[in-house]
Amino acid sequence: MKDSNELPVTSNESKNNKESEDLPLVTRHSLLILGIDTSCDDTSASVVADGEKILSNIVSSQSDIHKKYGGIVPELASRRHIEMIWPVVEEALAAAGLSLHDMQAIAVCHGPGLIGSLLVGCGFAKAAGYARNIPTIAVNHLEGHIFSTFLESKRPGFPFLSLIVSGGHTSLYMINGFGQYDELGRTRDDAAGEAYDKVSKLLGLGYPGGPVIDRLSGEGDPKAFDFPRAYIPESFDFSFSGLKTAVKLTIEKNPRFTGDQSSLRDIAASFQSAVVDVLVRKVEWAIIKKGIRRVVLSGGVSANSELRRRMREMADEREVELFLPSTELCTDNAAMIAAAGYYHFIAGDIAGLDLNPKAYLPLR
Repeated sequence: MKDSNELPVTSNESKNNKESEDLPLVTRHSLLILGIDTSCDDTSASVVADGEKILSNIVSSQSDIHKKYGGIVPELASRRHIEMIWPVVEEALAAAGLSLHDMQAIAVCHGPGLIGSLLVGCGFAKAAGYARNIPTIAVNHLEGHIFSTFLESKRPGFPFLSLIVSGGHTSLYMINGFGQYDELGRTRDDAAGEAYDKVSKLLGLGYPGGPVIDRLSGEGDPKAFDFPRAYIPESFDFSFSGLKTAVKLTIEKNPRFTGDQSSLRDIAASFQSAVVDVLVRKVEWAIIKKGIRRVVLSGGVSANSELRRRMREMADEREVELFLPSTELCTDNAAMIAAAGYYHFIAGDIAGLDLNPKAYLPLR
């Protein structure tokens, strides 16, 4: 990697003065990055200036396609990405008042995720970059979630603890600086968001499960059912498979619950309470053991109202700074990919045309 103060030389730096004057004032002297994310079922493109200012962030959701199946169908997801990738990129550029020619780099998520979906984004990014002589930057999806908070006005300083909690991931990291990631713990089975979706399906609530369970929980009794908490002593790892099984067995023993709205609300509230208890407790343990006074929460489940409330309470009690991305930056989006891509770019970390996506890609 190059020194972080040296910018890679690109063809965009040779633009003539007339072209620079045509740019909006806010972007005239900015480092502009087009972000692309097709890691799962949302097609997203975003233009971000200097790694912190969102000029556009377009997300095309596939929820209507997959909800009839109760979950994401990988083949359908990748086909939809093929249909939507160019229209979404065009919309992102138009919303920013810019063109592909104005971009200094294209940052793309190359994993982890659904391999068919990732192939679409990576293929498009490499082709567009090659055609316009624009560098391509490979960004780890988890890294994107970590740096989503850097798009907010209040940004954390290093080091900080980062809890990434989503449909595919539940991991706890200590972030010592850009590219310096120490994994403290991860789920041993289901991710928290995956457990939400599976429990929602068991309760007949549909897909995605997170928002509907969060809403129902506000109307239920979180102490109605004593569901297990897998704290796994002496470890920062997580486990939610047993909790999911406990909900399943409870429903099987009492089939009337699925038709009883009161019981549904209580099951949802009790399930959510168990998930949140574990997430908050693990972060609190890490604060005590590592002595870190800053915590970043990210990922789709970080939009959960109960998790945000409980995490704020714990942070206040422990007198630590808590950084929460706005709800639109919690779920998968290309702005977070562009934000992380900015730091790769200024470090000279440019991908070649041999870049290939990876379904499993640890954050290092």
